[in-house]
Amino acid sequence: MAAIWRHNNITIESVNAMCTGTMAEILNIKFIEIADNHIKASMPVNNHTRQPYGLLHGGASAALAETIGSVASSLCIDTEKHNCVGIEINCNHIRDKKDGIVIATCEPLHIGAATHVWDIKIKDEREKLVCVSRLTVAIIKKGERSNAATLPGE
Repeated sequence: MAAIWRHNNITIESVNAMCTGTMAEILNIKFIEIADNHIKASMPVNNHTRQPYGLLHGGASAALAETIGSVASSLCIDTEKHNCVGIEINCNHIRDKKDGIVIATCEPLHIGAATHVWDIKIKDEREKLVCVSRLTVAIIKKGERSNAATLPGE
C-alpha cells in the first residue's frame, strides 16, 4: 500500500514540534508512530486530563482525537497553499481510565480535495478500547475562512 502522506521526509520529531505552544503540549500528547496509512499518539491520564471523579475526561479524549486527526490531515496537504480545520467530531466513550496512558490510532476513511474523514481509536496499554472517534476536517485555501467559521451576516 502506498503511503497517504504528501511528503516522504516526515519524522516523529517534526510532527511533535508542530505541537509546541498548543493544547497538545499542555496535555502532553506525543506522536509515537507514523506508518504508511496511520499515525499514533499517546497521552497520559493524569491531573491534567482527568475529570473531577478521577476518570479520563471525555474532553481530553476529544482533544487527543482532534489533535491526531488534524495533524494527519496536515500531513496529506500542501501546507503552503492550504490549511486544515476540524468541522465535526464525534466521540463515543467506551471504557473509563483512571491512570497510565492512552494511545490513539488515526486511519483515513476518506481523503478528498475538500474534506478528510478520520477514524480514531483510543486504547489503553492493554489494547482495551477506551474511546472511538470520527473527525471530519475541511481543507481550505490559505487566507480563506471556512464556512463553519462564518458568522451570521458576514
